[in-house]
Order: sequence, then structure tokens, then C-alpha cells
Amino acid sequence: MSEVKLNLDGMRYIALFEKYTGATAKDCLMDEENDRVIFVVKTGEMGLAIGKNGEHITKLVKDIGRQIEVVEYNDDPIIFIKNLMQPSNPTNIKIVHKNDKRIAYVEVRTKEKGLAIGRNGKNIKKVKILAKRHHDIDEIII
Repeated sequence: MSEVKLNLDGMRYIALFEKYTGATAKDCLMDEENDRVIFVVKTGEMGLAIGKNGEHITKLVKDIGRQIEVVEYNDDPIIFIKNLMQPSNPTNIKIVHKNDKRIAYVEVRTKEKGLAIGRNGKNIKKVKILAKRHHDIDEIII
């Protein structure tokens, strides 16, 4: 696993996230381009992070002033990628080693391909960055 390095804002956002939610954040990705902050939470703490009717996320959005996304971490890279791909639902994920690189091949239904990639590729960029940071996956191919 790659070491996750956070800047000062990332550490501040994680502290705020944990204060509001009671959930443990393993990572915080600031996506300036799409004005959002993505938190990776410890396995099993997704419900705690979101709160009843999304109240924790609502408070964070007001405080931070950006969109918030929460993804549940998993030690299994295939499950983690599946979590990252939400709300699209991959039908199959296979990780192969090729030329000293780890490549994840992700199959999604044709009608969900746009959702998986996102406007201007924002969803697939998130998947690529976090899969690399947490499971050393070099490429994601849909």
C-alpha cells in the first residue's frame, strides 16, 4: 500500500469530519477542480459517517462549503474499487499484473458507463487516485 500523505487542509478536514461524525477517516482527497472533498472511512463506519438522514454530511457541507463524498475502505482492492465506483455497479472487476504494473479491469453495464466515468471524467479520476493511494493499482480500465 502506498503511504497516504495529507496537507494541512486535509488534516483539518479529517479532524472536522471525525468530530462531526464519530467515524474514522483513513484519507481525505481534495478535488479542487470539482469543488468536492472525498473522505475514505474505515470499513463498517459508512452509516456512522453519514448519520441519520445524512445529517453529518449536511453539517460538513455547510462548514466546509464544498460537496462531500464518503467512500468505505476495504482491505480487498476489488471491494474497495466497487465502493469507489458507486453509484454505478460494476458487474466484474479483475486485477492483473502486467509489465510491473497492477491494472484493474472494471466491467459496467453499457447504460452505466457514463455514470462510472462521470462528467469530464471526475468519477474515474477519483477511482484512479484512491485505488493507487490505497492499493497501489496503477491503472483502471473500464
